[in-house]
Amino acid sequence: METGLVFNLQKYSVHDGPGIRTTVFLKGCPLRCAWCHNPESISPRREFLVIGQRCTACGECRAACPFGDSLAGAGPLPPRLDQCTLCAACVEACPTGARRMLGREMTVAEVVTEASKDRIFYEDSGGGVTISGGEPLSQPRFLVALAQALRAAGLQVALDTTGFGCTEHLLAAAGFSDLVLYDLKAFDEARHRKLTGVSNCGIRENLEALNAVHANIWIRIPVVPGFNDDLADLEKTSEFIAGLRGVTLVNLLPFHRTGLHKYERLGWRHSLEDVKSPSAGAMERAADVFRARHLPTKIGG
Repeated sequence: METGLVFNLQKYSVHDGPGIRTTVFLKGCPLRCAWCHNPESISPRREFLVIGQRCTACGECRAACPFGDSLAGAGPLPPRLDQCTLCAACVEACPTGARRMLGREMTVAEVVTEASKDRIFYEDSGGGVTISGGEPLSQPRFLVALAQALRAAGLQVALDTTGFGCTEHLLAAAGFSDLVLYDLKAFDEARHRKLTGVSNCGIRENLEALNAVHANIWIRIPVVPGFNDDLADLEKTSEFIAGLRGVTLVNLLPFHRTGLHKYERLGWRHSLEDVKSPSAGAMERAADVFRARHLPTKIGG
């Protein structure tokens, strides 16, 4: 039985496809988007998250840590520790639940069993299960096996992907998916590489390959002020999408700041302090670029 590293099973999700859904978040992503709302998804390994508001600075985590005595200072352990072996002793010792381990190995059967518990909500709302990340294509064998098993269980399946990965794996997973949510971060290759750390040439090629075999693709475009929101790049993106017959919806996703606290909990720094959410007017102007090409366009997920 295939196993994968999952960092969250989010129930009653309404932003990752139609209806009420369970979103399965797989850990690991090769992109490094400057505005990432889920930084806990990036590392392909387990890691700690610390909820500062719950920490009472009792020091129990330090006392339980095999390396606690060698660390300078007192009080709680920092979120990131170079010597850490992920033994989770500090998590078990924390009396308030301030420390959490992100990522757990799950079998395909375990995920299907958990997702199937809400079948009645899917059926009543036209929802289902969305496999997201991170980047699901980073765990291709688990992804394909999970999509196939969910389909066999009679559940509607959506794949949420950046498109960065092996074409064969993408098409295999898409073959068991009723819907593919496909991210496009920026059209210009140099800009995309600067913003995400990777080229978008393969991403565009994969989208064209997907378009040749799949008839229900939603394009999702984050709109981040000062990063990828200029109308010239959006115009090029809209021109590209207009030539894809499998695209049934364009989602423009306004940047929001609600995920920034996650960086602190992970012990990371971010450079988004001065970035504000785009105004309603700015989002409408962006949407007009796509509507001008008669593309069904929605602001938000």
